Amino acid sequence: MVDSIQAFFDGLSGTMDQSKLAGMKATFQFVVNGDGGGEWNVVVADGKAAIAAGKAENPSIVLTASTADWLALMNGDLNGQTAFLTGKLKIQGDMTLAMKLESFFKLG
Repeated sequence: MVDSIQAFFDGLSGTMDQSKLAGMKATFQFVVNGDGGGEWNVVVADGKAAIAAGKAENPSIVLTASTADWLALMNGDLNGQTAFLTGKLKIQGDMTLAMKLESFFKLG
């Protein structure tokens, strides 16, 4: 269980399923609003992912939510589809990438 957004992104590389990244080229931008929030990006290319704080140039997808909702998503207390359908998670860009998130980021 993660207790902060920073802790989640600090440990993200250790929870990623590298086998699911093969052949993928995409840039994910995460925007977390509220206390303890910020922006992070994950650039996936050549079967590897580079995680960094800040904004990415030309992200393939931008995912935005509050700190509380991100923590609920990351800990498996909130389903991604439910969050999107109820407006707790906003997605801009390639929706197919959003559907793949859980498979290679091993959330919950």
